[in-house]
Amino acid sequence: MEFSYLYNLVAQNKDLFRFFYSLLIVFICFIIVLKTDKLFRISSHQGIRYFRNAFLFYGAGFLLRYFLTKSFYSGLMKSVFEFFMIMAGFFLLYSLLLKKLKTKDISSLFNSKIVLFYFLTIIIVILDYLWGGYNFMFLSQIILFTFASIISYENYKNSKTKSFLKLYFVVMVLSFVAWTLNFIFAYFLGGRLRWLTNVYALNVIVFLVFLYGVIKVTKK
Repeated sequence: MEFSYLYNLVAQNKDLFRFFYSLLIVFICFIIVLKTDKLFRISSHQGIRYFRNAFLFYGAGFLLRYFLTKSFYSGLMKSVFEFFMIMAGFFLLYSLLLKKLKTKDISSLFNSKIVLFYFLTIIIVILDYLWGGYNFMFLSQIILFTFASIISYENYKNSKTKSFLKLYFVVMVLSFVAWTLNFIFAYFLGGRLRWLTNVYALNVIVFLVFLYGVIKVTKK
């Protein structure tokens, strides 16, 4: 009964629910960006640099999602939101790959490898614009977080410092699950509110776990 009451409450206040959901994600991303930027300036660790960029893009995407998608240019803003979401995923994946690549880029937002990610992201956004919906975004992120989960597990297994990398692996798996559920919800269940609420809750958990990990590391 309590859950039914909660779902009914959300159904009656969908816009308000989305507002607080977006606001919470933006706030979490803002804290993560501030803390990881400070950590990068101290350590100059390139992986932290791209990890920071990921949450800068996630925050911008969720900010646009609520505040701008209802504007006259809603179609354009939908594509911009998708661009930020996909690029954030690429930044997370790249932050995991840096240990293997051993490169040091002058700019973390514009370099030869990141430009390739921009190009792939624009192709995915165009495909979703032409076909409608977010299906190509969902599939790309499911594939991306499959690889991210595998790489983060290998990093965890081969590292002497286990605690943060274990948390990182867990959150990569949770992200994979969240994107998979988003795809199932959008493609097969037609956007039913009960599923939407559950997926939103999982998304918040994923971001909170990221925040917990960042706070734990920056306290050391």
